[in-house]
Amino acid sequence: MSLIENKKARLNYEFLAEYDAGVELFGFEVKALRDKHGKLEGGRVLVRGGEVFVVGMAIPPYQPKNTPQSYDEARPRRLLLTKKEIGELGGYEHQKGLTIIPVSVYNKGHKLKLQIAVVRGKKKHDKRQTIAAREEKRSMERSLKTKY
Repeated sequence: MSLIENKKARLNYEFLAEYDAGVELFGFEVKALRDKHGKLEGGRVLVRGGEVFVVGMAIPPYQPKNTPQSYDEARPRRLLLTKKEIGELGGYEHQKGLTIIPVSVYNKGHKLKLQIAVVRGKKKHDKRQTIAAREEKRSMERSLKTKY
């Protein structure tokens, strides 16, 4: 079950590969995410010095009055991945036209995980095809659902 999602990701991007990563968070950030507060839109993933960071992911404070004054809700957060996955992401990052974005935050047991994806941006006509296919699928389901 997803806590927060990047809802426009499937429309705006073509997914090439997906990964699940742990995230280094403060306790009050975990509480805010479990309360479904946060924003993934505009976020991206960077590989620097053998480590992976998510930037642009905003998590507002759970209780603003009990949060430290120096808290930055859009701070870079380190992702926890295997060395093999970090190497693969580093290779993707250097390819032209590819981006790594956060897709969703979800629970796995007592831990919070971030699903990230390697994506390529869609052109306008590709988006139109995606919307048309979705509408066609819905109309077919509607027609099959009606009783005669």
